[in-house]
Amino acid sequence: MQPYTRDEKFEDAVEHHKAGRLPLAADLYHQVLKENPRHAFSHFLLGRIAFQQGQFERARQWIEQAIELDDTNPGFHNDLGLVLQALNCQDQAVAAYDRALALRPDHIEAAYNRGKALQTLQQLDGALAGFDRVIELDPHLAIAHNSRGVILQALDRLDDARASFERAIALQPRLAEAHNNLALLFHSFRRLDEGLESCTRAIELKPDFAEAYNNRGFLLQELGRPEEALVDHERAIALKPDYALAHTYRGNALNALGNLQAALESYERAIALSPGDPQPYYSRGTVFYQLKRLDEALASYDAAIQLEPGCAQARWNKSLLKLLLGDYEEGWPLYEARWQSAQKNYARDFAQPLWLGDRPISGKTVLIHAEQGIGDFIQFCRYVPVVEALGAKVIVEAPRSLTNLLRTLEGSARVIEHGEALPAFDFHCPVMSLPLAFKTTLATIPAKIPYLKAAPARQHTWRERLGEHARLRVGLSWSGARSHTNDRNRSIPLRLLKPLLELPIEFHALQIEVRSEDAEAWATFPRLVSHQTELNDFSDTAALIEEMDLVISVDTSVAHLAGALGRPVWILLPFRPDFRWMLDRIDSPWYPTAVLFRQSAPDGWAGVISDIANRLMSRR
Repeated sequence: MQPYTRDEKFEDAVEHHKAGRLPLAADLYHQVLKENPRHAFSHFLLGRIAFQQGQFERARQWIEQAIELDDTNPGFHNDLGLVLQALNCQDQAVAAYDRALALRPDHIEAAYNRGKALQTLQQLDGALAGFDRVIELDPHLAIAHNSRGVILQALDRLDDARASFERAIALQPRLAEAHNNLALLFHSFRRLDEGLESCTRAIELKPDFAEAYNNRGFLLQELGRPEEALVDHERAIALKPDYALAHTYRGNALNALGNLQAALESYERAIALSPGDPQPYYSRGTVFYQLKRLDEALASYDAAIQLEPGCAQARWNKSLLKLLLGDYEEGWPLYEARWQSAQKNYARDFAQPLWLGDRPISGKTVLIHAEQGIGDFIQFCRYVPVVEALGAKVIVEAPRSLTNLLRTLEGSARVIEHGEALPAFDFHCPVMSLPLAFKTTLATIPAKIPYLKAAPARQHTWRERLGEHARLRVGLSWSGARSHTNDRNRSIPLRLLKPLLELPIEFHALQIEVRSEDAEAWATFPRLVSHQTELNDFSDTAALIEEMDLVISVDTSVAHLAGALGRPVWILLPFRPDFRWMLDRIDSPWYPTAVLFRQSAPDGWAGVISDIANRLMSRR
């Protein structure tokens, strides 16, 4: 019988290694080393086994011993780089890949891995150049195109990123990672349905793809489908229990569903898994905010900002809390963080500079433009005459539904419809940045009421149409846009207003859109008069409001309009109100004719409605 030679042992060890029989392979590598301690490949492959078993420091020792014996093998340096990356020694990993490429400039794996290490170091330009080099070496390598797309997306070169992801898919249609990345890119383009399709395709190709489930849940949440989102986040967690981001997103879905305690638990789990990630901290803060546990909310926002001083979402959330508390000095500057977070996709890119009260504007033309909601514009357009008082000419760009109404503002501002060609201007200011521009405090709010008016001709038309009235005439608005982030809390199902609508009072609906679930209830309230077909814009609504003795509204544009017109308005507020209504007080420094009715507990509309019904009975 022939003796079992060292070369045969090594060859058998390699075969066992390839077949995944790691203990047998390791034993034979050790036998080879007993016979020849300087057998570099046995050191190297023992390092690979240690790496496969998650023993990264041990892997590093074995591979470094191999390199001491043979410094000319590029594969040794490439694998050392992989181990160093696993040990989070990214700079050293890059040096290892550099050595591999110095020995063999066309080493595609080392070039690709170097790009990934630079990506981890956030050296994005270097990473992009690295992936470009990989593609130069092998234009058909789909994973390189996919990784290039990730870097381009991070550099905000979204069209180029899309081209890279689509090229990766064309080369390798079953590359699930590329479909998943393309889904996130569709989110950036606000093409959410297409993003959903891409995530679903990634899951079909790779059913255990936790990240794709989590991303699909994120898109479902953005589409206003939190129940389905929760299912996907929980599936991601089942596949990958320590997936911190999935726990954060699960918390977001639970938050949207009103299950605040469970949301808090998800955020706490995410923080435990990834204490250096600011996202679960500021997300936890939003739940504390809703529960009016404001000290804890502030601490959560501050923790996120401490981890990442430029964290726009945390700064934005903190601004809302500060404004709610009336701390306008700190709140308005922080509020500008909306352009890097909540309003990122709506920022306007003008060549003209932004004006925030930081330079003289006498003799200059300032464009004031809309953002966010209709109610926001109605509230803050009060600053237009104040801008004019500084000697500026003002152009107001607004949605079509507001243009006729805004022409009643004091002064000579030119009002144009959004989408029209803009005339020449020197500076621009988003309407909700005006309080910052004027360093507004509670004591200096421009509250000259009314600052908007109904057109006399339209008001006359409504007066003729409605005729004389013997009973109290009340305008009613009970719901706003579904797209509003807090709509679930601020809007009221019409059926809950039964204690009001059965009173001997003349009620007029002040809203155009009526939800399908409210239509059936409306049929049971004959005293509620509809004017849907006659309300063409907010100038019509203003004229109708002028004919009311009282307006009762949830926190929506009608409430702002009644306040801006100086009409008596009762505003129904959820337990955690929007920042502009502040806390506890029954009046508003923004609208002197408003009376605020607040929930004493989440979803507690019954007490508010009962209180209003009793007050109406005393007025009729």
